[in-house]
Amino acid sequence: MSAPTIVASLLAIAIAALISALITWTSRPLLQRYALARPNARSSHRIPTPQGAGIAVIAATLLVASAWAAWANIAIPPALVIATIVIALVGFADDIVSLPVLVRLVLQATCVGAVVFTAPETARIVPALPLALERGLVLLAGVWFVNLVNFMDGLDLMTVAEVVPVSAALLLLGLLGDLSWPAVLIATALCGAMLGFAPFNKPVAKVFLGDVGSLPIGLLLGWCLLELAWRGQPAAALLLPAYYLADSTITLFRRIARREQFWSAHRSHFYQRATDNGFSVPRVVGEVFVLNLVLAALALLTVRSGSVTVTLIALLAAAIAIAFVLRRFSRSQAS
Repeated sequence: MSAPTIVASLLAIAIAALISALITWTSRPLLQRYALARPNARSSHRIPTPQGAGIAVIAATLLVASAWAAWANIAIPPALVIATIVIALVGFADDIVSLPVLVRLVLQATCVGAVVFTAPETARIVPALPLALERGLVLLAGVWFVNLVNFMDGLDLMTVAEVVPVSAALLLLGLLGDLSWPAVLIATALCGAMLGFAPFNKPVAKVFLGDVGSLPIGLLLGWCLLELAWRGQPAAALLLPAYYLADSTITLFRRIARREQFWSAHRSHFYQRATDNGFSVPRVVGEVFVLNLVLAALALLTVRSGSVTVTLIALLAAAIAIAFVLRRFSRSQAS
């Protein structure tokens, strides 16, 4: 972990934050006119709010990461960049005209598949599995991850509270030599871009990410976590997004068990139920942020220890911490 590398990382975060904030600020009038999210029964906001600031976050991330990669002679997979742009366009179209569910899923799967199936054959998580089977499972997981990031982007600052700790932990892992540099560049730029977006999204939000932001953020973050798993750290790759995975996956299975239209918009996520149960938005986001810091610390511990015992203890501790927060969110504050 050299001083010049640390300085370059901090500079990349600052530049990405500045670009993201500038584009968000200048684009708000257009978003207000053409991409207004009006509140409905399932919304967490109460007044019409422009959406689509994800354009700023993704633009800042790709610009800074690509410039840094060119300067450092590091190759970011072209398929990742192209897929990110395409899935952002899919999200933008959905923000404006609301695409059919099947169309969205096919386009998302195409983008995720382009990233997964162009990876080197040496990139493996479970070498004992046939390559085609493993890649197929990764594709399904990738589509789910892209969508769960979108599902969880339903509260002011929620995505910031998730992405900043995860991407900062990925940066630290990269500085310690435990993550590939292309993933470090993406994670660092994404961290800065989200920080630049944060002032506009704090309660009460002046602008939302929209699908144009949440979908490609899910793709980029998912790829960084996949890179971590490919480097022999699947436990850390699971721990970092564990709260999002738990909230979304449990909610999905509950809705399926109730025979609800699980693909439709709803207010069944634990973080949404928390606001219905008397939690303020800052309190919900604050607890999620602290939980993510705990999960990041556990992920770093598993990587640096290299111990199976420590990894199992960390996974158990993470499960207990997540269960505690989900239970709190499920209980009325009046009780």
